[in-house]
Formats: sequence, structure tokens, C-alpha cells
Amino acid sequence: MVETSRRREIEDAASSLFREHGYSGTSVRDIARALDIQGASLYAHVTSKQDVLWSIVERTATRFEVAADSALAGADPEPVPGPGSRLAALVRAHVGVVTDDIERASVFVHEWRSLSTERRAEMGRRRDVYEKRFRSVIADGVTAGTFAPVDPATAAAFVLTALNGIVTWYRPEGRLKPTALAEAYADLALRAVLAIEPEEAPG
Repeated sequence: MVETSRRREIEDAASSLFREHGYSGTSVRDIARALDIQGASLYAHVTSKQDVLWSIVERTATRFEVAADSALAGADPEPVPGPGSRLAALVRAHVGVVTDDIERASVFVHEWRSLSTERRAEMGRRRDVYEKRFRSVIADGVTAGTFAPVDPATAAAFVLTALNGIVTWYRPEGRLKPTALAEAYADLALRAVLAIEPEEAPG
């Protein structure tokens, strides 16, 4: 339990520093200083700065994946949840993870490319699989005629770019609370892809 607690403290401090200064602009000494310990003592809990980054990014990726799968499993009360309900659920889930831990989410979005080659490749694959959840729901909506005839890959990239952009401006103490923000983004995402009903000809 003590080890887990100290590891959490290290990741908290590193997340804050990585977000503020970037991975390359943060040293092991900076992390140790933030925790008021000696740099050598830090290595009793982590093997390297890269190890800390991987832990933050991997844990956050898992949170996004679990949240998305739970959202799809519990998407709205229809006999078969429609693509609109499923896309809204995915958006709410993503916003929930971002706002629950803005610093880790920011590191995940901006610093994953600082991972080692092998780990970066693995995370790239996981990000692609995550994005496919959005692409698949959008493709279903296009096929059903619920969504406009958009390119699912482009639309998914558009939605996820907007969602990930939250890390650049969201503040927990700000005007919008997480639930309100999630609803606003779900509404905007649907407005971006919903098919427009043709106007009736004047009688």
C-alpha cells in the first residue's frame, strides 16, 4: 500500500510537470524536487522518467477504453440503441475521463509521442482501435440514414480532435461542470453528423 501510494504521488507530480513543461522539459530531478525527495530515492520506486510516462499514458489509455466500452454497453434505452445514442455515449465517456483527471489526460494527448519506439507503436495501435469505436458508430449511422453521408474516418477524427482539445482549456474550477460539458459536446457531435431533414415544400 505504501509503495502504491508513493507511486501515485510520483505520477501525480510528473503529470503536473509534464503538462506544464512537456516531457522533454522535465527532468527526474524536477520530479524529485516536486516531491521533496532526493533524485536517487525516486529510483527506488521507478526505473526511469520514461517508465513514469509510460505508466501515466498506459493507465489513461485503459481508462478511455474501459469508459468507452461501458458507454456502448449502456447506451440509451431503445431495444437496440441507435447510432445517435451510441455516439453521444462515447462522447460523454471521453469527456468524463478528460475532466476527471485533466493533467493525466493532457499528458496522454500531448506526450504519448515521447514514448520509446516500441511503446509508441503499441500506444498508436491502441489509439487506432479506440478511434475505430467512433468510426464504426458513425458508419452505422450513415448506413441507417440517421447521419449525413460523411466519411466515418474523417468525422471520427473531427470529433476526437474536438474532444482532445478540451485538455488545452478546461479548468475544474471553471464555469462548466463536467456533466454540462459532456452534454454540450455530445450535442455538438451529433449536430455535426446528423442528417438534415428536407424542408417541406410550401403548400
